Amino acid sequence: MKKVKNVDEYIKNAPAKYQLKLRQLRKVIQDIAPKAEETINYMMPSYSFGGFDRQVVFFGLQKHHFGVYFPPPIVEQHKEELKDYKITKAAIQFPLDDELPIALIRKLIKERLKVLNGK
Repeated sequence: MKKVKNVDEYIKNAPAKYQLKLRQLRKVIQDIAPKAEETINYMMPSYSFGGFDRQVVFFGLQKHHFGVYFPPPIVEQHKEELKDYKITKAAIQFPLDDELPIALIRKLIKERLKVLNGK
């Protein structure tokens, strides 16, 4: 995707058939972390509470998947629940044509917020 200034532009520039899923990802993040700052970092939507060390989540449309990115240790702590997806230390890849597992994504965001809040 080309360089964009904000998340609205990011979604608008995505292929039409993926825009709904991108809006779903954005909505679930905004519902759970409504005060998180929404920016573009690494050419992807990013949500944080005042800086990179207070990062909640990134997401992005890649060539073959939707990527959702959490600072460690979230992915590692939930690797059993994520066994059906390709994962790395900080990334989860969801197939483009599958439904997004919104309940699971919601759970992971909540877990990240607990880490940020020291719980």
